[in-house]
Amino acid sequence: MTDALRIAEIFYSLQGEGALVGVPSVFVRVSGCNLRCSWCDTPYTSWVPEGDAMTLVEIVNRVREYGAAKHVVITGGEPMIFEPIARLTQLLREHGYHITIETAGTVYLQVACDLMSISPKLANSTPWDRDERLAARHEEARYRPEALRRLMAEYSYQLKFVVAQPGDADEIRRMVRDLGADAERTLLMPEGREAAALAERGRWIAELCKQEGWRYTPRLQVDLWGDRRGC
Repeated sequence: MTDALRIAEIFYSLQGEGALVGVPSVFVRVSGCNLRCSWCDTPYTSWVPEGDAMTLVEIVNRVREYGAAKHVVITGGEPMIFEPIARLTQLLREHGYHITIETAGTVYLQVACDLMSISPKLANSTPWDRDERLAARHEEARYRPEALRRLMAEYSYQLKFVVAQPGDADEIRRMVRDLGADAERTLLMPEGREAAALAERGRWIAELCKQEGWRYTPRLQVDLWGDRRGC
């Protein structure tokens, strides 16, 4: 169905990451991804995609059930690989929602979007220890500067990097320089699915942000609810 998307979940929560952290938002999580991150925290949308097909009208009606919400986050998986996302964002805009799209920035799609939240994948994401065939495909696809530059030029953006180890800083510096990204739109957040691990990494990542003029972002959803779906 061209007017449908496979949806893993739709839920109402607080934005946990990035410039809009803490803002009540409806999350529309699309199932399906062109990458296979080793540390993926939503494997039910990538490694083993789940979910049922929903028409765009059904999705919008579900979003509208949360009457207090003014923000919608379209996430995945990778929503930008699905052409119906463009029409979905247009419908949501017609209802007056602020729209954030969470993407790895490997694909360009013209959409209605107020904040393009781009998370370029670093070498730490490549699953060499899990599946060499998928790892090679992931490594080839994870960084597409042409698509990234176009998204950054056409939309209000943030670059959100998942940081696992101090050595990741060199790769981030290269990407930021290559893309011509603004330091104040460059956000770092710790990798991890437990609050203790996030706090430990967060301390040295905060110092790195102070050194480089980048921004630190927590993972509020993990701090509040732990590693749970629908939060």
